[in-house]
Amino acid sequence: MMASVETAAEHERILREIESTDTNCIGPTLRSVYDGHEHGLFMDKLDARIRNHDREIEKMCNHHFQGFVDSITELLKVRGEAQKLKSQVIDTNRHLQDDGKDLIGSMEELQQCRVQQRNIASTIDKLTHCLPVLEMYSRLQEQMKAKRYYPALRTLEQLERTCLPKAGQYRFCSIMSENIPKLRTQIRDTAMTQLRDFLESIRKHSDKIGETAIKQAQLQRSLDNSVSAQPRPLIGRRSRKEARIGGRRSAASGQDPGILDVEDEEEDEVPGAPDLVDFSPVYRCLHIYTVLGLRDVFENYYRKQRRKQARLVLQPHSNMHETLEGYRRYFNQIVGFFVVEDHVLHTTQGLVNRAYVEELWELALSKIIAALRTHSSYCDNPDLVLDLKNLIVLFADTLQGYGFPVSQLFDMLLEMREQYGEILLKRWNITFRQVLDQDNYSPIPVSTEQEYRHYTSQFPLQDPELEKLPFPKKLPFSEFVPKVYCQLKEFIYACLKYSEDLHLSSTEVDDMIRKSTNLLLTRTLSHCLQYAIKKKNVGLAELVQVIINTTHLEQSCHYLEEFISNITNVPPHTVNATKLYGTSTFKDARHSAEAEIYTSLNAKIDQFLQLADYDWLVSAQGDNAEASDYLIDLIAFLRSTFSVFTNLPGTPVEHATLPGKVAQTACMSACKHISTSLMQLLLDPEVRQISMGALHQLYIDIKECEGFARAGPVAGFQGDTLLLAFSDLRQLLDLFLQWDWSTYLADYGKPTCKYLRVNPHTALALLEKMRESNRKNNMFAQFRKTDRDRQKLMDTIIKQLRNLIAQHHA
Repeated sequence: MMASVETAAEHERILREIESTDTNCIGPTLRSVYDGHEHGLFMDKLDARIRNHDREIEKMCNHHFQGFVDSITELLKVRGEAQKLKSQVIDTNRHLQDDGKDLIGSMEELQQCRVQQRNIASTIDKLTHCLPVLEMYSRLQEQMKAKRYYPALRTLEQLERTCLPKAGQYRFCSIMSENIPKLRTQIRDTAMTQLRDFLESIRKHSDKIGETAIKQAQLQRSLDNSVSAQPRPLIGRRSRKEARIGGRRSAASGQDPGILDVEDEEEDEVPGAPDLVDFSPVYRCLHIYTVLGLRDVFENYYRKQRRKQARLVLQPHSNMHETLEGYRRYFNQIVGFFVVEDHVLHTTQGLVNRAYVEELWELALSKIIAALRTHSSYCDNPDLVLDLKNLIVLFADTLQGYGFPVSQLFDMLLEMREQYGEILLKRWNITFRQVLDQDNYSPIPVSTEQEYRHYTSQFPLQDPELEKLPFPKKLPFSEFVPKVYCQLKEFIYACLKYSEDLHLSSTEVDDMIRKSTNLLLTRTLSHCLQYAIKKKNVGLAELVQVIINTTHLEQSCHYLEEFISNITNVPPHTVNATKLYGTSTFKDARHSAEAEIYTSLNAKIDQFLQLADYDWLVSAQGDNAEASDYLIDLIAFLRSTFSVFTNLPGTPVEHATLPGKVAQTACMSACKHISTSLMQLLLDPEVRQISMGALHQLYIDIKECEGFARAGPVAGFQGDTLLLAFSDLRQLLDLFLQWDWSTYLADYGKPTCKYLRVNPHTALALLEKMRESNRKNNMFAQFRKTDRDRQKLMDTIIKQLRNLIAQHHA
């Protein structure tokens, strides 16, 4: 009973839930019905509930049916009116449609016009963006055709960044976009090609550029010399040119910057070196690579190529030293190179900097100096060395005007001065030798006042006594004196020429000239004089004339000192001033000439003595014996020779000093040489036997020599001074001929000894030869008592002499 009540309650709950729940969620409810076993009862309950609801619906419909009927009746009435209204609407619509056809046509026409207007506006807008692209591209093509690549690159950049993005996506825009990198590459390659052509052009024409710059520097030097206060045109030109370039850059921003316009140069202005070169390829390429973001690449390429060109320019030709033109071409190329670099430095911003140019100059300076040292060492022409020096000075001044340091070049010129001096010495050595070889070593005859003034203008002759003599007369010296003096002055001038423009003080120039002149005097001229003195076939008269000539040249040395002081403007007595060694040079030459006179005279005497043919075993001769023939000829020769000394031309002072002294010394030397030679004949080891007759003949010859000495062949000897030359031989012969051995042995070593000049060794040697002669010639002398006594006496004397020698030695 309880189960049925619960089932009924559950079914009631399910029905309420079905009635109140959305049909979408009724599934779980119905499943709970089928989960149980009472679904039959539930269906019965459900049918009962449906019948209940149908009854309620029927009640409600019956309640509202009358209103519905009334509504239907009213609706039927309205239907007729609706039909009328429909007919009216149809008629109205027909009339409206008929009337709206014209309006629709007009509207369609208006719509078409609006579409066309919109299309036109759109087309105008598109053309507004496309036409600048086309115009710019056309301008780009024109610029490319005109080779105005930098504006073309600017146009290309504007086209790519501004115009093409605004134009939209069109085929021609795509083609243009695709061509832009190609055009950039073409512009870059073309600019680089023009740069290569430019580099090749300046390499070929650097000679001309340098020549123009050097001419400009030469003109500047001339202007400085003429008007010291005038400003340097070279520097002024550079500033004016830079101002013009800057002005053109600012005024022509749309044009190719950096292009030099030389058409507006002043007519009276000397063209500068940069005026000869169109630098626009450099500027153009620099700007193009800057715009392309490749400036570093361009700078590295430019500097690398210029370094290569610098090495080529600095490599001299192998035969550069042969002509000045070779050096000039070498310097022109170097100047041209650095003028271009200097111009690029001042007209571009950073393409080359000061450090790079200075590095190049240091490299160039070392190579230039090395090349000049090498090639100048081959030069043996002083004129070429002087021209080279002037060229180097001009080269240095030119580059100094552009701000390059050139002190090393001037230091090298001072080194070259030593070489120049050596070359001058070699040339003057030849000149002096020619002068000495061509000289006749005779006094210069002058017959007119004009000739006399001619020679005195060449040589500072100060001789009042000679000036008083009437014409014709003779100058005391020969031709080589004025010629040598003039050559000395020419040498000084040559040294002075090299010292010019080296930025040296007057004291330095004076010191250099004096040192070079001293070398000329002590080395070159001294050697030439020695050569002239010692060469073969030089007579005594020539040697005497050399002595006179060197005396006059010695006296002229102070005039050379004054001459140097005048041309250098340095007082001769300045402290630390180098003195000329001319006095010692000419004194040495004179002494050599004097010695050569003595040597030559003695050699001539030897020739006569070689003719001596003494019979050393001759028997005693009578009182009428005569001097040897060779000796008579020798004395005659000496008389004639010494007459040359006494009859020398010149002033009385010269006769009293130089020739008299030389003659006295020569005469004394000749007499001593004769005496010594005769003594050597006596003591000759090959002469082993000497007879008393031979000594007697030699005694007669000595008397002849003493007669010559006593006659005074040369004035100035006091008393019998000249006879002392024969005293050794004379005392020796007196000792033997007078056989005064007791006196000799007793007084030996005493100042009052009669035979003071007889050496015991000499006496012993001669006595032994006499003893040998007596033994051989008197085979039977031992059978005669007198001969035996004489032989014993001779042995005794020999023994005493040996004892004397031994005692003296001890």
